[in-house]
Amino acid sequence: MTLLILGLVLFLGTHAFTMAREPRASLIARLGEGPYKGLYTLLSIAGVVLMAIGFGRYRAAGYIPVWDPPVWTRHLSLILVWPAFIMFVAAYFPGRIKGTLKHPMLAGVKLWAAAHLLANGDLGSILLFGSILAWAVAARVSAKRRDEVKDHGGPTTFPAGPRNDLVAIAIGTVVWLAFLFRLHTWLIGVAVLPRVG
Repeated sequence: MTLLILGLVLFLGTHAFTMAREPRASLIARLGEGPYKGLYTLLSIAGVVLMAIGFGRYRAAGYIPVWDPPVWTRHLSLILVWPAFIMFVAAYFPGRIKGTLKHPMLAGVKLWAAAHLLANGDLGSILLFGSILAWAVAARVSAKRRDEVKDHGGPTTFPAGPRNDLVAIAIGTVVWLAFLFRLHTWLIGVAVLPRVG
């Protein structure tokens, strides 16, 4: 659990730092934009690695139950993650989805984290997904206060257009299906669909 917490602090702390605009600008002025982005990326990756190792060790040691989610929450979670993946992709393909959500990446993270909280009632999952959800909410509030989508440090996007919504839906759906049938088991070690036979 210690490595999981360290990973969360490192990853979310690095991302939360981008909300502190003056200290961020000061650090970029001192280091330069390239070195700042390199350090940011390195710390983010280190945080993800620590979270993955920490959560893996936590699972291997045995889950610590807090509450027992009903079976239907797992089914609902699978459905909710689908639009979350579409939102992730819509951040790179601006169309009506991005125009409506303003920050589709953050909206997707919030939905993804909330879906996982619904389906998992153990302490490690609550800590992991609850922390990510809290960060995403805070980041959205911060972005709304600034009201500058480009200043949020969002992803580089393709030219805007109505077809981008169809592209986002198609790519998001394909990635969701890949996670549903293969990638979640391969990357996370947990099957999301029951085995038949």
